[in-house]
Amino acid sequence: MALITFLVEDNKTIRDNLVPALEDLVNGQVVGFAETETDALAWLALHPHDWQLLIVDLFLKEGSGLGVLSGCKPRGPGQRVVVLSNYVTADIRARCEALGADAVFDKSRDLDAFIEYCNTDRPSGFSTLA
Repeated sequence: MALITFLVEDNKTIRDNLVPALEDLVNGQVVGFAETETDALAWLALHPHDWQLLIVDLFLKEGSGLGVLSGCKPRGPGQRVVVLSNYVTADIRARCEALGADAVFDKSRDLDAFIEYCNTDRPSGFSTLA
């Protein structure tokens, strides 16, 4: 069962490495990506039920991941939002969680924990594709 994922990341190198890792390590199916806050919010508005995992970087080409978090608060119980960023401090973690992030991971230190989260924290509400 694939984990339907949308990625908000403006760095092509990171996307090029993260997508195959998600496919191989968590049986993820990345259905698209956005490089800006505006594009991410537009996609989410058009596809409110077409994802189960939203992965958000904080620094984007335009806007920020914090704006994306604010814009995706109304979501289903089977949808999870994870921040994956190079800039994770205690303050940033608290701000992300206050804006509705289910988990916050540092790209450089927490990749194993991120993969483990994706594999184990699939709530019963996740309706995955076969």
